[in-house]
Amino acid sequence: MTKKVEFLFDFGSPNAYLAGKALPAIESRTGVTFEYVPVLLGGIFKATGNVSPVVAEAGIKNKPQYGALEIQRFIKKHGLTKFRFNSHFPVNTLQIMRGAIAAQLDGVLAKYFEVVAAAMWEQSLKMDDPEVIKAALDKGGIDGAHILARIQEADVKARLIANTEDAVSRGAFGIPTFFVDGEIYFGKDRLREVEEAIAG
Repeated sequence: MTKKVEFLFDFGSPNAYLAGKALPAIESRTGVTFEYVPVLLGGIFKATGNVSPVVAEAGIKNKPQYGALEIQRFIKKHGLTKFRFNSHFPVNTLQIMRGAIAAQLDGVLAKYFEVVAAAMWEQSLKMDDPEVIKAALDKGGIDGAHILARIQEADVKARLIANTEDAVSRGAFGIPTFFVDGEIYFGKDRLREVEEAIAG
């Protein structure tokens, strides 16, 4: 039987961008297809009492520097030369995460993920500005006005809330989170274990 493999993401997390870039190779090696699940990281933090690593590690000697080193190692390992830290960070991702739900309901989530992830973590755009969002989507071949209209719809808002609550109920406390047949793995640094669980 094919394993159920999920990737829970929020575009506000640089590590979700980095992990997402590594998933196609895992899919190619294992034959699985990751289910991309949009969630709201702020909602997860609020429900679990967690905070961003930028906040949690502030004032800790050496730890932020080590985190930056691990990011550079990951970038080098996976050849992610386009990555750059968003100059507008932190970006309120509510609109673009609702947009991800709308894109999923419309059957274009894969393309939406590619376009928005690049806008956030390659082009360093201010992706909580509706005009910037619309322009980025239009440039990427997605109807920006349609997505911005859809994110105001009740079913889209409800689905994002439900996804977020479900993630917390299953043990999520941050992003990126992965589930392999219901077993949780947290962080881009667990991708080896994720792949081993898929293969096993």
